[in-house]
Amino acid sequence: MSLTSHLQELKKKHEKLSNAVEVAQRSPSVDGLEVSRLKKEKLHLKEEITRLSAS
Repeated sequence: MSLTSHLQELKKKHEKLSNAVEVAQRSPSVDGLEVSRLKKEKLHLKEEITRLSAS
């Protein structure tokens, strides 16, 4: 897998997580820990994207 395609996949995952966070925050049945976990995963992906883009 090339770096470009890997970055594209990471960006897609980041976008999906972003949408999941938005939905979870609007849903009263989702607990705060789940939202926090999604946000941490999203941040981790963003950091990885930034790190790979800088290389």
